[in-house]
Amino acid sequence: MIGIVVVSHSSKVAEGICDMINQISHKSSLQVVPAGGTADGKLGTDPQLVLEAIKKADSGDGVVVLADLGSGVISSQAAISKLDEPLRSRVKIADAPVLEGAVGAGVEAVGAANASLDSVVASAEGARQLHKK
Repeated sequence: MIGIVVVSHSSKVAEGICDMINQISHKSSLQVVPAGGTADGKLGTDPQLVLEAIKKADSGDGVVVLADLGSGVISSQAAISKLDEPLRSRVKIADAPVLEGAVGAGVEAVGAANASLDSVVASAEGARQLHKK
């Protein structure tokens, strides 16, 4: 199953989004891992926390990362660059609003019989359409 990492500048925001996805999915096998705040509990993002979250979320099928702000994306990119292959090639950052994208990714990951990394990313990125209407 595809794992999901939620990167936020706030640990509480990341944890809340992950809790929401877990409640919606009703699947304990879905790995949804928060990576919020800094190691010392402040606002910000920490590439090391993102790296650890990616490793925890991976079950072998891949991981979709969603970040709340630009520096969260930069921290996610830095974390991915530190991964060894083949895991590095199984991680993608979705260009999506973090809450709506994470929900879309979670629904696809558990709802589609053979959800792929690309289909989960596409579902997350499809959430952008909600903001264009």
